[in-house]
Amino acid sequence: MRLAPVPSVPEVRLYQAHPGSGLRRLLEPDDGDQGEAEPQPPYWAYAWAGGAVLARYVLDRPSIVAGKRVLDLGAGSGLVGIAAAKAGARAVIAAEIDRNGVVALRLNAEANGIAIEIRGEDVTDGPPPAVDLVLAGDVFYAQDVGQRMMPFLDHCLAAGIDVLVGDP
Repeated sequence: MRLAPVPSVPEVRLYQAHPGSGLRRLLEPDDGDQGEAEPQPPYWAYAWAGGAVLARYVLDRPSIVAGKRVLDLGAGSGLVGIAAAKAGARAVIAAEIDRNGVVALRLNAEANGIAIEIRGEDVTDGPPPAVDLVLAGDVFYAQDVGQRMMPFLDHCLAAGIDVLVGDP
């Protein structure tokens, strides 16, 4: 992993995968892994397009998050939540279910000098947290994930919580 600025969001530095990082090994099963669950791809090691665009949008329009409590849903690397914090959000909750993603979030927040509350749980299973805005970058990458996200985002909207989605 290499700490580097995100190309379209140079205000944010993330630990990112690169060809020599060896992260590809996480996706290749060992010979003894027969019958075991497939490893989760390291989504958290990349700055995906939807999140990068959402982060850029927030940084270019800080009034969207200024003074607000923000949820970065499916936070991955934390790019969107870090951008929200840098743009003046009062508080940021980053929700990420991948345990490696939670570690990446913590490292990336520290590297950017940002305090973020990290929740390593599926927040879509319950009522929306007490926030003013949900930022959801790249959360519709698979049909089953999208089917979980839509009802949650609908509940957020019904509760008066604003929602912004960045997804190609």
